[in-house]
Amino acid sequence: MSWLWAIIVGLVLGVIARAILPGKQDIPLWLTVIFGILGSILGNAVAGWIGVEDTKGIDWIRHLLQLIGAVVVVGVGDKVWQSIRGNRSRA
Repeated sequence: MSWLWAIIVGLVLGVIARAILPGKQDIPLWLTVIFGILGSILGNAVAGWIGVEDTKGIDWIRHLLQLIGAVVVVGVGDKVWQSIRGNRSRA
């Protein structure tokens, strides 16, 4: 069940990150999910590094850091994907 949850969170964070970033990201949905998962992992790592503790309620700081991580990973990943695919006109 944890893998299913990671995919759902990755999809949600990846789609929100694509909506936040300006312009169009030419990455497929499966890559958006992977980037969202990676951004979530990055956000969790940063939360641990700065000492954000788990709470009994909603961890808003942790979720915000996960979203920021997803935005960063989707932004960088889109550039890398475009360079791999040979579409350098947007750079």
